[in-house]
Amino acid sequence: MNARNCRKCGRVFNYVAGLPLCPACREEMEAKFQEVKEYIQNNKDTTLKTVAEACEVDEAQIRQWVREERLVFADDSGIVLQCEICGAAIRTGRYCDKCKQDTMRSLAGAGRQPVKPQVQKKETKDNPRMRFLDNR
Repeated sequence: MNARNCRKCGRVFNYVAGLPLCPACREEMEAKFQEVKEYIQNNKDTTLKTVAEACEVDEAQIRQWVREERLVFADDSGIVLQCEICGAAIRTGRYCDKCKQDTMRSLAGAGRQPVKPQVQKKETKDNPRMRFLDNR
């Protein structure tokens, strides 16, 4: 059993995976997520600060949900995120599509085995027997 203290309320609980939150705080966080999601759907031209104030949620938590790709902002939304690699405007996640593809290509190439050069065998003579020198 892996017992931990809840990050939010401090209660001890059986930790399985994910954020170290007790079941009660996890349900509360999920309810806040649904509230934020609904608010964004109803108010497309809002800002991140306005969403945080209206739903009483920390801006960092909203950004975390967006980075996890749980929240997606509309194209005409006032909320703009930047790709962590190139700085391009994105709607959700951490990276733009181009940077995701570049990263996947570089990772795909990293798993390949390097090609070993072929060793050329020395040519053998017609008679492969051993030869001895006469030392008389």
